[in-house]
Amino acid sequence: MDAKPPPTDFRRRAVAIVLDGAGAGSLPDADRYGDAGAATLTHVASAVGGLRLPNLQRLGLGNAVPMEGVPPAASPLASFGRAAERSAGKDTTTGHWELMGLVTEVPFPTYPHGFPPDLVAAFERVSGYGTIGNEVASGTEIVDRLGAEHVATGKLILYTSADSVFQIAAHEEIVPLEELYRICRAARAMLVPPHAVGRVIARPFVGTPGAFRRTPNRHDFSLEPPDGTALERIRDAGLPVTGVGKIGDIFVQKGLTRSVPTKGNADGMARTLEVLDGQPDGFVFTNLVDFDMLFGHRNDPQGYADALEAFDDWLPELLARLGPGDLLLVTADHGTDPCFPGTDHTREHIPVLLYAPGRPGRDLGTLPTFADLGATIAAHLGAAAPATGRNVLQQD
Repeated sequence: MDAKPPPTDFRRRAVAIVLDGAGAGSLPDADRYGDAGAATLTHVASAVGGLRLPNLQRLGLGNAVPMEGVPPAASPLASFGRAAERSAGKDTTTGHWELMGLVTEVPFPTYPHGFPPDLVAAFERVSGYGTIGNEVASGTEIVDRLGAEHVATGKLILYTSADSVFQIAAHEEIVPLEELYRICRAARAMLVPPHAVGRVIARPFVGTPGAFRRTPNRHDFSLEPPDGTALERIRDAGLPVTGVGKIGDIFVQKGLTRSVPTKGNADGMARTLEVLDGQPDGFVFTNLVDFDMLFGHRNDPQGYADALEAFDDWLPELLARLGPGDLLLVTADHGTDPCFPGTDHTREHIPVLLYAPGRPGRDLGTLPTFADLGATIAAHLGAAAPATGRNVLQQD
C-alpha cells in the first residue's frame, strides 16, 4: 500500500552523495564485462601507499571496503556495506536509475567497433556537420589525436566507449557551446531503438594542437527514464527534490523540483551546502563527477586519491548541517578503477554508508540491488516506495 503524504509539519531530509565511479570491488559477473578483479577504492588506496580519510573512516568506509590507510572503525557512526548491481550494464545511467528504483533488464546498445555507417550518415544529415573518428576511444586521447583536424575542417569528433554513449567533441571556438548542444539534442532525438543509447554527451574542449584540454562545459543528454523512480515518489509526496551536478541530465529533470548544475567536485560540494542551507526538508541528490571523469578514465590513482581526501576534508561541513530527522547516503554508481587495464567503467559493487545522527550504525552486508537505497530514502521521507527495493533501515 502506498505511503501517505507526510504531514505539513514534516521536517525530514535525505542527502545522497554519489562519488561517481568509486567502486567497491568486482561483482560476481564482472568477468562477463572483462572486469574481474577490478576494485576502485581498494586499488587507489594501495597505489598511493594508503589514504587519509578520517571522517569516512569514522562513518565506516573501512568496515565496508578494504582500503590501505582506512582501517575499520570500532563503532562506526553509519550503517555500512556494499550493494550489487542488478541492471545489465556498468554505466552512469543504469547505476543512477537503479539507485532510484529502476532496474535495467535489457542493456543499452554499445558499439565496440564504432557506429554503423548508416547511423553516422543520419547523424551528419540532422546535425549539418561531417564527422571524424567514429571509434572507441578515450576522450582525452582522441582529442589530442584528432583535434587539429577538427579545427582545420570543422568536422565533429565522434566517438564512443565500452558504455552506451554517443560522444561529440568540438572546440568551443570552432563550434560554439549552444551549437554543440543543439547538435547533441538533434542526435538524442535521432537515436531511437535499436540505437537508443543511454547518453549523448557534448565534450567541448579548448586550446591549441599539443595543448588541447576539455572544459567543464560537458553536457549529458540522457534517455528519459520510465515512470516510477524514487525521485517522483518523493516529489509526489509534496517534498522538494533537488538534483546537484549531472543528476538533472541523467534523469532528464524527471522527478526533480530543482536542478543545480555544477562544474566539478569543489563546485558540487559548495552547491550542496547552499541547497541544504535553504531546504529544510525533502531530498538533495548530488553527483560528484571528477572521480570518474578526471581520474578514473585517465588512469590517475594519485589524482583520485587527492579527490577522495578533499571530499573527506569537506565532509565535516556537511555533517554539521545534519540533525535529528536527517539521513545521509554516501555511495557510488559503478566503478572506474584507474589501476585496471583500459580506461572504461568497471563492473563493481558500490559502497554504502547510511548515516542518521543519533542512530547507531550496523553492518548491512551486501545488498542485492542498488534500488534498496532509493527505497530506504523514500521510506525515510514518508514517500511511497519505488517498484524495486526495500528499506534496509526498517529494523532499526
